Amino acid sequence: MRMAIVWGSTTGNTEVAAEKLHAILGDKVEVCCNVDDLSADDMLGFDVVLIGASTWDIGELQYDWPPRVTEMSERDWSKVTFGFFGCGDAHHYDDTFVDAFGIIWEQIEPKGAKLIGRWPVEGYEFSDSRSLCNDRQQFLGLPLDDDNEAELTDQRIEAWAEQIQRELAELSPSV
Repeated sequence: MRMAIVWGSTTGNTEVAAEKLHAILGDKVEVCCNVDDLSADDMLGFDVVLIGASTWDIGELQYDWPPRVTEMSERDWSKVTFGFFGCGDAHHYDDTFVDAFGIIWEQIEPKGAKLIGRWPVEGYEFSDSRSLCNDRQQFLGLPLDDDNEAELTDQRIEAWAEQIQRELAELSPSV
């Protein structure tokens, strides 16, 4: 199973999270790179793509992502499984917390993409998010809030890495 971690990062927090995730997943990850270095067509060559996307301003994608999401919206993703992780600020932008996951998912889910790594909302204080799913009980992926809860980031990344490995093993026992 071919896996990539693709991230966009302005302040470096999402890049650091991607590197930590890569360190945990080890040789299961073939590529870990900035979104500028991997086209949508390149992503089609992977079975699993873990997307590191942060939410900026008021519910906007981090600046590296919009051109790639436009490309992604024009592809068939029926053979690719995605997972989302990234940073948001639940205290100052509580009504757009990790909207980036939802913005991207809204473009690729209709194109057949599959999803792993949904994460419970428990433990987060926010009012709304485009990333909510399953009757607002889960996020589409792993939210990290390094602005307000940096002390929880490492344990959340470790737990999410274990979770996605279990989910992938259920999809393909050889993982």
